[in-house]
Amino acid sequence: MSFFNSLTWTGISFLFFTALVAIISSIKTKGDDLESAEGYFLAGRGLPGVVIAGSLLLTNLSAEQLVGLNGQSWVTNMSPIAWEVGSMFTLLVLAYYFLPRYLKMGAMTIPSLMEQRFGRGTKTMFSLIIVIMYSILNLPVILYSGAVVFENIFDISGMFGISKFASIAILCVIIGIIGGCYAIFGGLKAVAVSDTINGIGLIIGGLMIPFIGLYVLGQELCNGGGIIDGFRYIVEADPAKMNAISAWNAPEPEVPWPLIITGMFFNNLYWWCTNQSFVQRSLAAKSLKEGQKGAIFCGFLKCMGPLYLVLPGIIAFYLPSIQDKLAAAGSSAIDFAYPALVSAIVPKPVLGFFAAVMFGAILSSFNSVLNSASTMFTLDLYRSSINPKASDVHCVKVGKIYGTIAGVIAIAISPFVMYANGITTFLNSMSQFVALPVLCTILGVFMFRRLPKWTPILITVLNVVIYGAFLLIAPCYPGTDDPIHYLYAQAVLFPILMLIMWFLNKYKAQEEFVIEDAGAVDLTPWKYRHIVSAIGLALAVAIYIFFSPLGIAA
Repeated sequence: MSFFNSLTWTGISFLFFTALVAIISSIKTKGDDLESAEGYFLAGRGLPGVVIAGSLLLTNLSAEQLVGLNGQSWVTNMSPIAWEVGSMFTLLVLAYYFLPRYLKMGAMTIPSLMEQRFGRGTKTMFSLIIVIMYSILNLPVILYSGAVVFENIFDISGMFGISKFASIAILCVIIGIIGGCYAIFGGLKAVAVSDTINGIGLIIGGLMIPFIGLYVLGQELCNGGGIIDGFRYIVEADPAKMNAISAWNAPEPEVPWPLIITGMFFNNLYWWCTNQSFVQRSLAAKSLKEGQKGAIFCGFLKCMGPLYLVLPGIIAFYLPSIQDKLAAAGSSAIDFAYPALVSAIVPKPVLGFFAAVMFGAILSSFNSVLNSASTMFTLDLYRSSINPKASDVHCVKVGKIYGTIAGVIAIAISPFVMYANGITTFLNSMSQFVALPVLCTILGVFMFRRLPKWTPILITVLNVVIYGAFLLIAPCYPGTDDPIHYLYAQAVLFPILMLIMWFLNKYKAQEEFVIEDAGAVDLTPWKYRHIVSAIGLALAVAIYIFFSPLGIAA
């Protein structure tokens, strides 16, 4: 058994699972059309529901989430489940409202929809902003956060006797090259297939952590007890720690309860329904039925998220054997809670498998964003503004060249993110500058048929000015020194922007825009969508009741 507890076995099992994913992805895409724009960027519009669900999940999940959400629950309570369970509601909106309209219009990218309705200027503006954000900011941070996870969990620098910067730089290069190969040379289908396989591994590996953690907790605190004893301990030790419903004025990183149905809901609408890297999976559906299956099934997968994205942080809060390590981390302990827990409880024989699962989750985020950035650059900027007569074959080549350049730039920048204090928080805040304008612009396409073409520019300017002022002023909750949660700004801004669009549509009406059927895919909806959606909604509500004073947080 000593061999299976060795670093050699960890390395072999890690490489085996990682290689298996690559081989299966290669087999599944062999013979596929990777020369046409639709074949390369939208997988030939042939993705089934199960693949879409897995790819959506893995696109959303990142190393930063695994560390960040568990760190938040370690500091606060179960309220971070709002980021997971709340996604069920917005994924249903995607399935029922956005997706039928996207597929009817034959959309290949979100900005291309904007062009159909508001003209090339709007498309170019948003495409340029989003491509720059993806290429220069998102990709380096994904690489860096993934490298930090591996460094913290497996102590790569100590293992090989190198500096932390060198370790992170090497890991960034490895993740960037492998992720880039999937996205650049395999197109969207290779990304989606690898996402699905990694999704299965992530569910298995991710679910290991809470159960092993509860078992170890039972062993250490309950006189050699088991999983049930460990769970009973965290429930009885402090029921408030298991509460997912926080006060309206709870400070960050808690999620105040009004935001679950307002600011967070609007924020999630942007990510799940109008963000290119997410929506691209649904745009590649072989039919509306399969697209709806994918979105709804992903909602069920998101409801499992609290088990591996939030509960481990609660376990880390109580586990005696890692408290010294967390105390030594000082103010950075929030980022060490999950890595410290994993390194302490995962048995060595399965550490390689877990490493491969983590690696897959990190790769998924990177290659998904890279593929989306390549798609938008090629179709919305290059073919639209630079070379309108470019053939599909030429566009695919341009996409690969751009993807390679963007990947190299991201790899070069990513190690230096460690010197930028609070870069992730900064990026999350910055995303709100574009989130509502994109969401409102797409809603304007579908809901308001007579809007002036300059409407997106107006709402973008208003959002930037008002939200920017909110961040600069940093108002506090009444009677406290705690800053108001930034999602409250979204809760107020969204209805204001929608009201402005309603006013312009009514009093500054232009020629009516009519949505035409492009005939891209079969638009017959999934006949079981209503009953499965009802089950999903009931599940989401039941989870909230369970983690509330009506349930175990009494």
